[in-house]
Amino acid sequence: MDKPDAFSAPVLIQDMSADLWNSATVVLETNWAHDHMVPSRRLYPHQWSWDAAFTAIGLAYVNPTRAWRDLRSLFEAQWPDGRVPHIVFDPRTAEGDYFPGPAFWDVPAYGRRAARGSTGLVQPPLHAVAVWEVYRRASAHGADCAHEAGEQLKWLYPRLVAQQDYLSLHRDAAGTGLASIVHPWESGLDNSPSWDSAMAGVPADMNLLVRFQRRDLEVADAAHRPLDIDYARYLGLVLTYRDRGYSDTDLAERHGFVVECPAFNAILAAAELTLAHIAAVVGADPRRHVERARCITTAISQRLWDAESRTFRSRDLRTGQLSPARAINGMVPLILPGLPEDQAAAIMAEAASPRFGLPETTGLPVPSFDRTSPDFDTLRYWRGPIWINVNWLLRRGMLVHGYRVEAEDLRTAMIRLIEESGHYEYFHPKSGEGIGAPTFSWTAALSLDLLADQAVPASARAT
Repeated sequence: MDKPDAFSAPVLIQDMSADLWNSATVVLETNWAHDHMVPSRRLYPHQWSWDAAFTAIGLAYVNPTRAWRDLRSLFEAQWPDGRVPHIVFDPRTAEGDYFPGPAFWDVPAYGRRAARGSTGLVQPPLHAVAVWEVYRRASAHGADCAHEAGEQLKWLYPRLVAQQDYLSLHRDAAGTGLASIVHPWESGLDNSPSWDSAMAGVPADMNLLVRFQRRDLEVADAAHRPLDIDYARYLGLVLTYRDRGYSDTDLAERHGFVVECPAFNAILAAAELTLAHIAAVVGADPRRHVERARCITTAISQRLWDAESRTFRSRDLRTGQLSPARAINGMVPLILPGLPEDQAAAIMAEAASPRFGLPETTGLPVPSFDRTSPDFDTLRYWRGPIWINVNWLLRRGMLVHGYRVEAEDLRTAMIRLIEESGHYEYFHPKSGEGIGAPTFSWTAALSLDLLADQAVPASARAT
């Protein structure tokens, strides 16, 4: 076990629940695996990309050494083209313990990474935000800690830039200034109704489920997981992308799923704004990051905004159509300070409406999908349940745009939910019951950040 850092004790905590703090640290200790954090031991026994970002934000309070190690471990698996894989496989974990595992992805060796060491997909690039949060906390605790944090920043900065360049250049499939995702798994919101219309055109080869066995249903309730027809489409998309060498050339013309997601691109822009802060520390030019963030924000505002419903929606590049679904990814652009205020106000109105419901009316954080839709599902993954990570992002956006009362209500609701139900992967949107994997890392990590909130003014936070 790593030696505790000198500043790992919970300090400056408002309304702290000692039991919740302690249980969260136990989860993070339980899920540490040599040089990285797993989301949960049974269901997700490898390292996930955006999980590592959320987890580092919480680890910064109790073990920043591990926060840095987890992030570095992820970026040590970065591809030569700059992509950061959505899963980095642990060679100590047997192939049969997770599907789709290394053999299915069949990624060739690259750099110092052995063959089949990762997947070929990506996830939302929240890592720059996480790096900056870890740096801010570490640099405030003496010269030695600040020096170490500065060295970590220097190592990570060019790799974060390469990640952004990959997404902004290779994945701008339509030439619109927005990154496209080529698989629902890349969004982090795997089976969200936001993808239903685009996925309807993807062939569902059910024979794939005969050739390959779903491991998730052996360790999780089938009622909580994506349907078989969804999984068949997921596997088909991976095989198509894999068999073309994970190439991003002419995606919109030849790949079955190419979508611009408002949440993914909002995080991409937020990462650029944060890289401007990091650049200033490491001696690089921050201006390119500020300009790129401005361009992405403008493109989101113009391309993914549905004026009729006053919501952000994902756009299917195969058809050019916006998704009809009102899902949580349409609220994440609130994290961008450059978002027009009328659009920010519309997001808040959507969050407060009966379709979602803020804690003031429901007593709970915001669900992942429209409560009033006939497709709303209280149990199935991203089709209704409450997730802490996207609520954490929504709260961050509220602070950015000055909705401080609503942000505090949401913080309190998240803390209360985790206190009462535990560190679950996600939660029932009506009862608050924990669903999915227990002892889930990002829920534990973000509960530490929520407990340790120091009410930093929105203008002082890097987004």
